Amino acid sequence: MRRVVMILTLVVASCVGLSAAVAAPRSGWGKPYSCHARGSGLYVLPDRHCTPGATNPAVTQANIGSTICKAGWSASERPPESVTEPQKRLSLAAYGYYDGRSLGTYEFDHLISLELGGAVDSSKNLWPEPDYPGVSTSSYYLNPKDHVEDKLHDWVCDHKISLASAQHIIASNWIAWYRAHIGPTSSKPAPSSAKAACTVTGSWSSEYHDFDVYVHSNQPDTEATVTDSAGASASYGTDASGYADVYLDAPESASGESVSAIVGAARCSGTL
Repeated sequence: MRRVVMILTLVVASCVGLSAAVAAPRSGWGKPYSCHARGSGLYVLPDRHCTPGATNPAVTQANIGSTICKAGWSASERPPESVTEPQKRLSLAAYGYYDGRSLGTYEFDHLISLELGGAVDSSKNLWPEPDYPGVSTSSYYLNPKDHVEDKLHDWVCDHKISLASAQHIIASNWIAWYRAHIGPTSSKPAPSSAKAACTVTGSWSSEYHDFDVYVHSNQPDTEATVTDSAGASASYGTDASGYADVYLDAPESASGESVSAIVGAARCSGTL
């Protein structure tokens, strides 16, 4: 009888362990449709709350020569597909299948790339980025973000820029940096200062305890900077339509106070 009990205990424990292993990948990824990508085509940024970017603590400015600047290092760190595919499905659900339900439509991308010291297996650094449709996987380099990653990697390894600066650029708004340093620029000419316009409003997020500041403008692919009456400031890039959702770290008591925005040549003000 004791042997039967022991066997049953082992079976139950194994089932519990299996259940935990299956459920484990969900840890860190949000609920379905809780994250919102911004932009269009290949120029898309992740939701900053869901995917803010995360770094690999094993990579520091002091050891770049033996880590990211060492040939083959990034490839040796990349996790296998058996690990990333279940995670990709969860992150895709969190982002609401925004470019279709086919897994092949997306690249499971490290926001801060491994070659820039990005975290290898963190839900804060992995998200479903639009892939290049109708192109052979051998031609991956058509993605503009890949150009940014490689250029920043070269600059870091040539000591033209710090590792921390490169990580900030790629995590905050790689699109603006791409347009400024690599190209091409937006296909639409930037409006003249006389015609530049914007509106700005804000709403408190009880979930994240900050303000979503909504900037609408005719200034596409441009950095939008918002500032409240207390001097708190934050920036984010506008998409191809001139829209940006900027996350402003301010207390709920700031509701109703004034907020201003600078978007390219446009200036505007509103209330939180």
